[in-house]
Amino acid sequence: MGGAEPVEMGGAEPVEMGGAETVEMSEMETGGPGRTAIVTGGTGGLGAAVTRAFLDGGWRVVVPWVAERELARVERRENLELVQADLFDEAAVAEVARAGGDGVRAVVNLVGGFAEHGRVHETPIDAFDEQLRLNLRPAYLVSAAALPAMLAAGEGAVVCVSSRAALRPFPGAAGYIVAKRAVLGLVDVLDAEYRDDGIRANAILPSVIDTPANRASMPDADFDRWVKPQEIAQVVRFLCEPGAMPTSGAHIPVYGRA
Repeated sequence: MGGAEPVEMGGAEPVEMGGAETVEMSEMETGGPGRTAIVTGGTGGLGAAVTRAFLDGGWRVVVPWVAERELARVERRENLELVQADLFDEAAVAEVARAGGDGVRAVVNLVGGFAEHGRVHETPIDAFDEQLRLNLRPAYLVSAAALPAMLAAGEGAVVCVSSRAALRPFPGAAGYIVAKRAVLGLVDVLDAEYRDDGIRANAILPSVIDTPANRASMPDADFDRWVKPQEIAQVVRFLCEPGAMPTSGAHIPVYGRA
């Protein structure tokens, strides 16, 4: 795809806050019975659809959030727990994992971001580093924090969001593209290290997702060719369900005709 990939990948804004604070508890006790999914970026354009899909499937869902304005995007429902947390901070991530409890059986890493800075010789190293940090650090920290519960249970799934650009680079976004390629590497490592423990790891590769933010940034595009968030959400949930048990280490395209 020539030009920019999505300006919104469905993740939370990279606003940093210290600590973690639980602002809403589901009726189900933390660590109680039932399957729990931690969905990072669960208040974003894609994330809200993923959160809804898991709740519709009978999961308990823990969604970290950063800024108050995010809460308006998520419908308050039974078995949804919203936890204020800075996912770049290891201690705050540990609190998110604690909110998930012993029932954590899935981690969906959707936090990320996109930026263009010109070609490599025009891109400041700090801008390059920031894309790596934004697209990799939360996924690594949250996965690592949730793995002990899944190891104890002998089952679980991790799904990370990469991008079609990781396989089909375009000029002007070196930090983003390298970071999204590294997300695939993280998924491959998780698959190699935890497959024998019953924990699966897969990546989805979207292109432009049909979110309000993307429509606003590209008003002349053909929106009919873009994949709807709810369509991708169904794929993500399937990858965490028993029906996807044989699938691990996959890099799955979800860009349709975009």
